[in-house]
Amino acid sequence: MIRILVDGHGGDHAPGVVIEALSTIHAQYSDKLTLGIVGQPDVLLPALQKAELADAVKIIAASEIIDMCESPAIALRRKKNSSIHVGARQVRDGEWDALVSAGNTGALMAISRMILKMLPGVDRPAIASMLPAENGKTLLLDAGANVDSSSEHLTQFAIMGSCYMEAAESIKSPRVGVLNIGSEDIKGTDVVKMAAASIAELDLNFIGNVEGTDLFLDTVDVVVCDGFVGNVALKTMEGVASFIITNLKRKLGGSLSSKLGALLSRNALRRLRKRIDPAEYNGAPLLGLNGIVVKSHGSADALAFTRAIEVAHRQVESKLKSRIVESMNKWLEG
Repeated sequence: MIRILVDGHGGDHAPGVVIEALSTIHAQYSDKLTLGIVGQPDVLLPALQKAELADAVKIIAASEIIDMCESPAIALRRKKNSSIHVGARQVRDGEWDALVSAGNTGALMAISRMILKMLPGVDRPAIASMLPAENGKTLLLDAGANVDSSSEHLTQFAIMGSCYMEAAESIKSPRVGVLNIGSEDIKGTDVVKMAAASIAELDLNFIGNVEGTDLFLDTVDVVVCDGFVGNVALKTMEGVASFIITNLKRKLGGSLSSKLGALLSRNALRRLRKRIDPAEYNGAPLLGLNGIVVKSHGSADALAFTRAIEVAHRQVESKLKSRIVESMNKWLEG
């Protein structure tokens, strides 16, 4: 049984959506997963009892909560008994296989890195976010962990991203590209150019530079960039998706003819909404850590948090950590 521990106090809507997600996961994966929740027992136990999960979900006690806007440095030093601290220690000590949290991103990253340490050959962790793409998905990393990255860091991201898509998403020989302002080799900063040259020497399916327009097309599986570029790109995509969904609702709910058209095409519209809904792609692995940690969006609803738990499950089940170590060793030896 794979053991997944979730942060009971992380996110804008915790612990409600967390427990709702646990209920869904328990119903679907009760024969595959052991579930736990870390946080304040006096808050979590009544909620679990109300959801009839008290016997199905183990509570790991943690007395402190890290606020969403709290300084990561302060949370790291002063809240040693927070749900994130305790959860990361549980993973480090082998009590649980993965931690899922919708909490403070900076604090989750800093605490996980301090407690779990890095995998051999990896200097920095990367936030890996999944995007919808034509005929599949695209993995973007880094999506915000490192605002400035060297060419060596980008090379490490490429290796980890390729391992992830092959192991967790079952994509054979995933196509890897470097996000740039043009496909030509002469384009981009010196760091990006050096990274592309370095990645090209690896035993990866490297296709060269890709542009922002390639993110949603069936041209690339793994897109590598620094955290500043990645986070701006990711937030822009989320905004566009929200804009499309909101305006579709508004326009199709206007005139009588629009309402009739919406009624006739409701199945197609429902599929479109599901396809571009950010909740369906929630759950960003912190790749490079010596342990499985998944970051859920802070505003995640129950569906989105359920997806984040499923991401953690796939990482553990596919033995992703050992596969990254193996690939890193080959790079270092070569």
